[in-house]
Amino acid sequence: MTPLIFLLLAVAGGLGAATRFLFDGLLRSKLRTAYPWATTIINVSGSLVLGFITGLTLTHLLPTDLNVIIGTGFLGGYTTFSTASYETVQLIKQGRYGWSLASGIGMLVLAVAAAGLGLWLASLI
Repeated sequence: MTPLIFLLLAVAGGLGAATRFLFDGLLRSKLRTAYPWATTIINVSGSLVLGFITGLTLTHLLPTDLNVIIGTGFLGGYTTFSTASYETVQLIKQGRYGWSLASGIGMLVLAVAAAGLGLWLASLI
């Protein structure tokens, strides 16, 4: 990895984290429920985009370096496994077992499905 790619990766990661922070705050102000919808929406949308850009890279429509910058950098900063895990544990501690199951398993299923959808959409191009 060249120093320029490393620098762009770091900047993209910071931008992704800042985007998540802003989007998360906006969503939480609109969606006030026990279920962590903001984190789910962020992780699923990030998975969809990652699947799409990976599909574009596999078909050689997007350079590998750009996939690394967007996928690992921006989307790595944008999505958040640790917050999803924390929120699921908080639901368990609150005795909200149905919501915790939906959060833990539901988010995984939705994120993987979104990534698959992104790959499929890229294959249509």
